[in-house]
Amino acid sequence: MRGKNFIMCGLAGWCIEVAFTSFNAARKKDKKLMGQTSAWMFPIYGMAAGIELVYPKIKHWHPLHRGLLYGCSIMTGEYVSGSILKKLGVCPWNYDGCRFSVKGIIRMDFFPLWAAAGLLFEWLLLHSNEHENTLKS
Repeated sequence: MRGKNFIMCGLAGWCIEVAFTSFNAARKKDKKLMGQTSAWMFPIYGMAAGIELVYPKIKHWHPLHRGLLYGCSIMTGEYVSGSILKKLGVCPWNYDGCRFSVKGIIRMDFFPLWAAAGLLFEWLLLHSNEHENTLKS
């Protein structure tokens, strides 16, 4: 199950990123609406499968509080992975010059988006597991 969830989260993250970058292109009046991602992002998004391990301990929390935890965790993961990829010269994102950027690796203004993404990954994992359990019955 965990390997399947890693793949599901990696693929979902890629799709979300392509949609997000396409939306950003539309905001810039780029009629091509080109979305993009990187193969490096798959394992980074795949790590969201770890929510499956944390959720049973925090499921009684208010969704806002779970979102805050997920947002902090995702931004920490983004900072650590971005630092490593930047040292290797292969980091697919660069926030240098952006307002609220930390070392060009994370953007604090993206925190609400990451909190929401964490809740979306939670929803995907819960519904995927419900479907699995239904099929096994």
